[in-house]
Amino acid sequence: MAETPSTEFDVAVIGAGVVGCAVARRFALAGAKVVVIEKGPDILSGASKANSAILHTGFDAPEGSLELELVKAGREEYLSIHGQMGLSLVETGALVCAWNPDEAEKLQAIADQGRRNGIAGLEFLTAVQAREAMPGLSDRLFAALDVPGEHIIDPWSAPLGYLTQAVALGAQLVRNAEVLSGAFDGTWRIETTAGVILAASVVNAAGLFGDIVDARLGLSPDFAIKPRKGQFVVLDKAARRHVPRIVLPVPTEITKGIVVCPTAFGNVLVGPTAEEQEDRERATVETATLEVLLERGAEIVPALASVSVTAVYAGLRPASEKKHYRISARPDRRAITLGGIRSTGLSAALGLAQHALKLHEGFGTHFVSPPLAPGVTMPNLTETCERDWQRADHGEIVCHCELVTRREIEATFLSPVPPGDFGGLRRRTRAGMGRCQGFYCNARLAAMAGDRLAIPLAVHEGGDR
Repeated sequence: MAETPSTEFDVAVIGAGVVGCAVARRFALAGAKVVVIEKGPDILSGASKANSAILHTGFDAPEGSLELELVKAGREEYLSIHGQMGLSLVETGALVCAWNPDEAEKLQAIADQGRRNGIAGLEFLTAVQAREAMPGLSDRLFAALDVPGEHIIDPWSAPLGYLTQAVALGAQLVRNAEVLSGAFDGTWRIETTAGVILAASVVNAAGLFGDIVDARLGLSPDFAIKPRKGQFVVLDKAARRHVPRIVLPVPTEITKGIVVCPTAFGNVLVGPTAEEQEDRERATVETATLEVLLERGAEIVPALASVSVTAVYAGLRPASEKKHYRISARPDRRAITLGGIRSTGLSAALGLAQHALKLHEGFGTHFVSPPLAPGVTMPNLTETCERDWQRADHGEIVCHCELVTRREIEATFLSPVPPGDFGGLRRRTRAGMGRCQGFYCNARLAAMAGDRLAIPLAVHEGGDR
């Protein structure tokens, strides 16, 4: 854990999820002196560690909404930087599948909305045409809408890359620092479990605890987080050849529904569910629900019935009592809240960061951008590009399921943002995420980690895949 800084910062970002990491990068690129305050032992410890990893187009976002604007802006920036930063992009496209005449009728409205949202390339497909594009689909299919711009990415390397660039620009990360209270008298004095942090402005990107953090800062929250659990099943890599595209359901008012989705790592996801709960920290998996997901996956792509399960996990989405993002700026308190960022947060993160900087400009403070932004290139963990195990002198392969090398593991401990716990190590390397779920490599990982993790490897979190 880093020591609590004694200096005063321009901006304190609360929460090191994907949104907080993107905000830190954007403000650091603008020239601000940034500190990121994270309650957990590592970044992505909350909602951001468990998602479907889809880079959305915004085709089904509410028309004219801020969410739509920010999803499109975030996607555009991601596409502009992913090459130079080594961030993944697997161009799969998606099919919105209708399984009965009623759902087929709704496809027209979805397509019309997508076109009004400015999304190009949407095309109706008959069941025959859809199965030509993806032969594994069930013959129960009625019709489909092709959305060619929906893709998948590595959901963990992207925010790590954002924060790594922020750190290269001078930003500091303070972990294990739960916000306890805050007071503003021209400068924010933020009391945390790691000590006091001073900042001219604050950006609340605390996700599942966004309303609680607002209250602790004395900002009178105008929204309430209603955690929504999503359970997932991760199928073995043998499933990937049957699922070349993202398969989306016709959404409801409550949820986007259960998705069958390839991953950048070569597996296939089935999920998520949408279950309201009170607990903001624990997301349990339930056998009966997982069996339903497996059955639904096999109904959509019958060949999946014979594929084994690699992992199961559950995550929590920071839903609120309203469907839209809950964003506010309080110029008199120099505070910005980015709340209620649900399933599109990964896609919108860079757009949210742009928006937060624009809101901050209304506070009357202007930064001086550095003359040259430091380059950051993240190591590739996906199946679509060359991996470290394919290169010479990697030391040894430590995790044989995911082909993770000793060099990759050692490098992450020496990186600007090293892992703080075993979950962070897994997300940075994929060690222990394969078929055996660490059965064969955990002892070796523990020996390599030594005392460099705040939480011993034997006491690690679940929820990754």
